[in-house]
Amino acid sequence: MGTLKMPFYARLAFILISFVLIILLLEQGSGIFIPLVFALLISILLYPLNRFLEQKWRMGRGMAAMLSLLLFVTILTTFIYFLSIQLASFADNFPVMKTRFQAIFNDLHHWLSFKMHINRATQNDYINKSAASILENAAHSVSNVFLSISSILLLAVFVFIFTFFMLFHRRLLMNFAIKLFSDEHKSKVTEVIFETKTMINSYVAGLLLEMVIMSVANSALLLIMGVEYAVLLGVMAAVLNIIPYIGIYSATAFITLVTFANSGLNLALEAGVGMLVLHIIDSNVLMPRIVGARVKMNPFVTILAVIIGEYVWGIPGMFLFIPIVGMIKLICERVEGLEAWAILIGVDEGVKRPKKKVKLPEPEEVQKAIEE
Repeated sequence: MGTLKMPFYARLAFILISFVLIILLLEQGSGIFIPLVFALLISILLYPLNRFLEQKWRMGRGMAAMLSLLLFVTILTTFIYFLSIQLASFADNFPVMKTRFQAIFNDLHHWLSFKMHINRATQNDYINKSAASILENAAHSVSNVFLSISSILLLAVFVFIFTFFMLFHRRLLMNFAIKLFSDEHKSKVTEVIFETKTMINSYVAGLLLEMVIMSVANSALLLIMGVEYAVLLGVMAAVLNIIPYIGIYSATAFITLVTFANSGLNLALEAGVGMLVLHIIDSNVLMPRIVGARVKMNPFVTILAVIIGEYVWGIPGMFLFIPIVGMIKLICERVEGLEAWAILIGVDEGVKRPKKKVKLPEPEEVQKAIEE
């Protein structure tokens, strides 16, 4: 019996319906999918260390997985502790910043009265109404702070539990993924899994390394300029830089505002320009070499992935949807009929055909991959 060929509009309708259903499923199941995807990224990142402990130190799978996870948690906790110390120091200066902002608002009052002919009473009435609305929203937000903290801690616990079991049962998961498809597609499935693992490992490890380098560069630049809280602001900018395009501009705006409140307009503008120059160097020099070309996505699809990720999963989705779309691209490249979507997601390389066909893993290599 021949394969049923549907017209283009029917195939497009099925694709759109499937896309909407997948988005709804991800949104409704965010409590499960977010920790699972985080755990997948962390487990792939820790896989080389876990394998080293098993093969070189002759550790059992459980002990190796636990030790790898403990090392990761220790590094993460140390970073959070360092950041909290910097934040505590920053919070101590809030009264000074409040006084500075009051002086700025007074100058703004005089400017509006002189240039726009808006009397002070009208300005105060508008500010009081806006402040009341802001305080009402802030009070509502503060009431949810403890719930948010508890949710983050609970999410972290589930992420670490899932990471441990993914490392411990990686052979079972690998075997499950291969057995889902017929034997004739076993080599191609293994190739997609290998490529996905390499891509995610390159992306996450490279992103962490780039974050460290940019933290040092940002902090050094702000220290040379004489900006207060240079280390905190530099690290914050490097962390936000994980979110493509959007994060660095948000960080630059915040650094400019804080510097303006503490020092003045000239230094604030210099700090903002300096951060943008570092971002240009990072995006054109560091990012392609450190993170690598594993996730080849054009800027339009990258921004779209960030926006959809924020819509579906909130802030975690802005980071997680980049490797997810990268995995989708790898799958589309190797599944017949989906090549057009891989072209849409990828970068414009003149639609060059590969010079040689990718060598699929041999059956012995597939079995070895399952056993590892």
